[in-house]
Amino acid sequence: MNVIEVQNLSKNFKIKKKRKGFKESFKYVLRPDFKIIKAVDNISFCVKKGEIIAFIGPNGAGKSTTIKLLISILYPDSGSIKVLGLDPIKNRKKLAYKIGTVFGQKEQLWAHLTPYDNFKFFAAIYDISNNEAEKRIKELTNLFEFERFINTPVKNLSLGQRICCEIAASIIHNPQILFLDEPTIGLDPIVKENIRKFIKNMNKEYQTTVFLTSHDVSDIEKLCKRIIIMNDSKIVIDSSMENLKYNYLTKKILEIKTNGSTIDISNIKGVNILKREKSIIKADIDISKKDISDVIKALDYKNIVDINITNIPLENIISKIYSSKAAKL
Repeated sequence: MNVIEVQNLSKNFKIKKKRKGFKESFKYVLRPDFKIIKAVDNISFCVKKGEIIAFIGPNGAGKSTTIKLLISILYPDSGSIKVLGLDPIKNRKKLAYKIGTVFGQKEQLWAHLTPYDNFKFFAAIYDISNNEAEKRIKELTNLFEFERFINTPVKNLSLGQRICCEIAASIIHNPQILFLDEPTIGLDPIVKENIRKFIKNMNKEYQTTVFLTSHDVSDIEKLCKRIIIMNDSKIVIDSSMENLKYNYLTKKILEIKTNGSTIDISNIKGVNILKREKSIIKADIDISKKDISDVIKALDYKNIVDINITNIPLENIISKIYSSKAAKL
């Protein structure tokens, strides 16, 4: 069963052209010139009930615009959208009761209120009875371990705790779809892992469909089985996470800090040295050729101060996908 159906969706923005020089600027004030920016260009896709889908791309690719079209913040120029069988434009209020949204950089909670008071406030917005609201808050508190700070003002919470509460407030009405736009942005690794656990539990407990955008490859790897990638306002790829890993997520970045001693890993198969300084070595590891654990085992730990393993930046992966697609055209 599809809960989201998008066909030939397009959205353009009309913006003023910038001019240089006094004469051009004066003409611009009298009669400004405009140019058309294609934010979303004829895209089509479907999302099934219960999926956690990654909808990603570089900045300016059209991700956030697409979400805003799906939840009726923006109206499309052409194409059709069905969310839970509803047209977001014609059934905006009805749809609002069935979906939840979290924009990682935009707060929706009242900072001076506690999470409990915020949950009660959002429950009232969605016409949830007092008894049902109390039951729902208790469920969320137990499921996501809010006991320690449920009565602490939001302004005194850590960023990670606040984001958890933002998500909880967005599902107080038990929506069928949750739209998450960069939910882990700016968070430390431990908090990010807690947010991922939170999302997994929510999906498992309530069968909530999750539509996720993120620049963090780990978010996508650990949460999603399917991924849609946008670039230049178009869908570049729509594939399973398993297929993407096999074809594109084949490298990790390894950074080693030594006590000043020289360590040579360039002779290990699949290792490509990116940077070598006095006490730092940075390399990428092709994990399709050599397991990263084997590389670690080959190191001399006596001279190592620190080791850090990270993913290839998402922008690099998208660039590789886009260039390989373009080469086939």
